[in-house]
Amino acid sequence: MNDNNVTEQHHNDDGIDRAGFIKCMAWAGTGVLWLMSGGSMKAFGMSQLIDKHTGRIKDNIVLPKNDFSFVQISDSHIGFTKPANTDVTGTLRAAIAKINAMSTKPAFVLHTGDLSHLAQPEEFDTLDQELKSVKAGKIFYVPGEHDVLGDNGKGYLERYGKDTKGNGWYSYNYNDVHFIGLVNVLNIAEGGLGMLGQDQLNWLKDDLKGLSSSTPIVIFAHIPLWSVYPTWGWGTRDSEEALSYLKRFGSVSVLNGHIHQNMLKVEGNITFHSAASTAFPQPAPGTAPAPGPMKVPAEKLKSVLGLTSVQYMEHKHSLAITDIPLQDAAPEPQKTQ
Repeated sequence: MNDNNVTEQHHNDDGIDRAGFIKCMAWAGTGVLWLMSGGSMKAFGMSQLIDKHTGRIKDNIVLPKNDFSFVQISDSHIGFTKPANTDVTGTLRAAIAKINAMSTKPAFVLHTGDLSHLAQPEEFDTLDQELKSVKAGKIFYVPGEHDVLGDNGKGYLERYGKDTKGNGWYSYNYNDVHFIGLVNVLNIAEGGLGMLGQDQLNWLKDDLKGLSSSTPIVIFAHIPLWSVYPTWGWGTRDSEEALSYLKRFGSVSVLNGHIHQNMLKVEGNITFHSAASTAFPQPAPGTAPAPGPMKVPAEKLKSVLGLTSVQYMEHKHSLAITDIPLQDAAPEPQKTQ
């Protein structure tokens, strides 16, 4: 898993502030750039990033030297065929097209789990074939609960877990940033909270031990490490211990999938961000009897699916997170004389 300057080192009682939740969800599906610097957040709407004439992301965005960008995709669910989306391969291709159209080539891609829907070899084969066309330096993976069905993750590890530790966790450095991929989808009941386990927690503590507190940290896992909605299993049971190891670092970003919608929370030095799915949406917490694939009108589907672009600004040691819907923004109508 070495590539260029990537270095491997091997309620309610739901915890949600309703006003804050509505504020976060107001951006869902529209795209927003979040700039974090010194613990403060500033939001920029996608309208400020999109060329009004072409409807595309502006092509004159140039990153300074030593800055870099990467992309997060999540919840591809290859093999899913139900009415919420009968062509998940097609919407994955749309996400890949978005990545390949970026003016600045991403350094790498993070896939935060549920690559497949039933962990079948042919589903992984299809995913691998599609991702071959991604124009990025490398793709890093963590499993979702759908990727470990039936064999407790053996098939996933054989394909994507080379040189990882335990059940698939690992870390690597890129430029000045330390990335950590965690696994929190094993040994959990259906619909239950995620779990890291003591072996992984011990490894994490040791992995962080030698790092300076000024090192920017990015953690990526499938199930959220914050309590989005425990009633639906949208949280990780033992995340508090993991997060305690991160308190001394000035900049920590935690990226996840699983809930199929964009949500953001800032807590002290830690920014939590949930990515949209490339396959199908799920209902907002507590707005349905249970989580699961949510059918929307066909013309709206791509507006609730998406990917996340992240830029690292070395001079500020900060991350800017942009949520990009698969649906192109409509160009503004031209004025006539």
